[in-house]
Parts: sequence; C-alpha cells; structure tokens
Amino acid sequence: MILRAITRAVSPALANCELTHLIREAIDARIAAEQHRQYEECLATLGCRIHRLPAEPDLPDSVFVEDTAIVLDELAIITRPGAASRQPETTSIARALAPYRKLVHISAPGTIDGGDVLRIDRTIYVGISGRSNEAGVGQMSSLLEPFGYTVKGVPVAGCLHLKTAVTLVAHDTLLVNPDWVEAQLFGRMRVIETDRSEPFAANALLVGATLIYPAGFPATQKRLEDDRINVVTVTVTELARAEGGVTCCSLIFSA
Repeated sequence: MILRAITRAVSPALANCELTHLIREAIDARIAAEQHRQYEECLATLGCRIHRLPAEPDLPDSVFVEDTAIVLDELAIITRPGAASRQPETTSIARALAPYRKLVHISAPGTIDGGDVLRIDRTIYVGISGRSNEAGVGQMSSLLEPFGYTVKGVPVAGCLHLKTAVTLVAHDTLLVNPDWVEAQLFGRMRVIETDRSEPFAANALLVGATLIYPAGFPATQKRLEDDRINVVTVTVTELARAEGGVTCCSLIFSA
C-alpha cells in the first residue's frame, strides 16, 4: 500500500480567503506558495506520494483540501463546506479521490468541514462549529454506522475548527487547547496542553510516527519533545493568516 497525499497549489487569490476569528492581514501568495512547497517536501520525506492538484484562481481557500473530504479505509465522504464560497472546491477533490474510494456525499442542509473531523480509532469526533452543523453530523453517523464507526458531535468555541483546538500527536495522545475544547470529551486519551501563551499551537499533523508541527510555538513544541514525540517543523505563517494549519493542506490515505 502506498501512502498518498492529495494537495492543491496555493490560489493566487489567497488574500481574499474566508476569515472568521482572525483580523485580515496582508497575505503574500508567493511566500505562501513557497511555504506550501516546503510542506509538500516534508510530506514526501515522510513517505507520502504527492498528488498535487492545480491552483484554483477563483477559489481563494482551495489550498485547504482537508475541508473537502474525509477519507477512510472503506469510503470517502465528500463534504459540504460551511462557507458557501468553498462548496465548489469539492468537485475536483471528488474526481481525484474517485480512483481510490467509493464516494458518498454530505447534502443540504448538512454542512461539514474536514477540519472539524478528528478520528480516534473507530470513533469520529465532529466539531459543532461555525462551519459544521448537527445535520451534517447526523448524516455522517448514518453513512458510517454500517462500517462500525461511532460519530460524536463536540462543541467548539473560540476557534474555527475542532482541529484548531485538538489534534492527535501519538496513537494515545492528544494536543489540546483547553480553552477551546474540553479534553475529557475524548475518553481516556493522554493529553498534552498547549502553552497558554500559544493558543493556536494545537494544530499538528501526525504522519506515521512523526509529527509535522508549525514553527513559531516553542513552548508547546518543548512540551511535545519532552514527551518524546518526534517533531519536525515547517513554516506556514502565510497560510496561518488565512486561518490554515498543517492539517488543512493535505488529504492523506493509503491506497
């Protein structure tokens, strides 16, 4: 089996992205593209075969491919993003995934952003946020119940997505910002809390036994390393200005 990563080149219109919790700042799409290239190189170093989709000039947020699909071993769910401007992004993602998975779809009135979806073994937690709603959670539950998954809605406050607040950093360990989500909602997982001076430090991407982590959060990074987690850092400052993180920019699966 090959570990594949679907990515998409940065839109030249990235500066026109949707923003919910951040004040709009100038975003340099050329710097963002270079940071994204280095991110892809990091994925390739960790064994991923990159399938890079071309940029979408009319879809500013389209580099954040995670929001458009949830890829499981049994099927792929094509989402219905909560921001209407992002819903056209799913068309090309569905084409890219069709050779590898059976596709099913979230439909209106349901909305789901992949950034709100955290899988821990056979339980799938979905953030109830400004982008994902109860109707979407209900549809996901119906779609996945035949395959033995349990889907649970989780309240999120203060940030864009569930995975802004919590990510899996080892098979038994979560990195959590406790101000944005309650760690006890995730069962008996071990928990590392972000440093209080670094509220956006919880988004990390586990690839095999290595954690891809955004540079710029030294206090939280030290907590991870003190816990003997193998961390490699990437710089994603321009993507972060668009409310993006390291999980957002790829769809990783085996095929």
